[in-house]
Amino acid sequence: MRNAAIKTLVELAESDPDIILIASDLGYGVLDDFRTRLTRQFFNAGICEQNMTSVAAGLALEGKTVFTYSIGNFSTMRCLEQIRNDVAYHNANVKIVSVGGGLAYGSLGMTHHATEDISIMRSLPNLKIFAPGDKQEAVAAVEEIYRIPGPCYLRLGKGGETDVHKQIPQQLSKAIKIYDGDQVCILSTGGILGNALGAANILRGEGFEIALYSLPVVKPLDVETIRQCAHTYKLLISIEEHNIVGGFGGAVAEVMAEMTHNKAVLRRIGFPDVYPSIVGSQDYLRDVYGLSINKIVDTIRKAIDETI
Repeated sequence: MRNAAIKTLVELAESDPDIILIASDLGYGVLDDFRTRLTRQFFNAGICEQNMTSVAAGLALEGKTVFTYSIGNFSTMRCLEQIRNDVAYHNANVKIVSVGGGLAYGSLGMTHHATEDISIMRSLPNLKIFAPGDKQEAVAAVEEIYRIPGPCYLRLGKGGETDVHKQIPQQLSKAIKIYDGDQVCILSTGGILGNALGAANILRGEGFEIALYSLPVVKPLDVETIRQCAHTYKLLISIEEHNIVGGFGGAVAEVMAEMTHNKAVLRRIGFPDVYPSIVGSQDYLRDVYGLSINKIVDTIRKAIDETI
């Protein structure tokens, strides 16, 4: 996902000299192609994410399209005041790119886990949020945030995500249907999509009518599809590699809470509201905290027993 996104950014920047990429002293190897081919459009701000963000806002207000790049929590929480005051408040054309959303940097501990970023970014006016689920969605997301004016947050996986789509619509504003079904509907966002698909495949193999949608845009959310699903299905399952509080599942819950009539019960699957006390690979931590394919299947089976 990450490499495909950067490759797309290189292609866009070659045709538009107003695209600027600012990194915070990381991404070597991943960003080398951009840096060597587009030297005048690349800056390394050092380990100074606050300055990186303020410089990006200034360049954007002078007519540039500026992409900032860092690890998930460093590109968001370390410089939150600058994102709020310099970027979002001024509606500046800055695209905040974070790599390693969720538990991708699992072995480096909680300081490198990005499990609160969606909820924090979602609360900022003017800021749009993209969380692609695979390589195809990531490419489309880079192209879309380039086209649309104003601040955007792009949450990427670190790499190795399951390729789910062969092709997807150019516009990501609508949820992408992967499976149709009439009992249970899974709504997934971000790099956990591969596990959501794996869980859906197991449950469909057991005879359950499982629908599956990917929602690569968290804000503005595809409210129309969520309302339609809440009218159609008895059980909705939201899945995200993010804290269960305030993230994608919370956004789905907000839509359903304001509906006059719906027949669906919502079950949210996400990272529990704790800081992890262990380290390990992304797959290991996903399993410990209920986000592996088998753990997702177990949670959905229990929800089906309770509601259907």
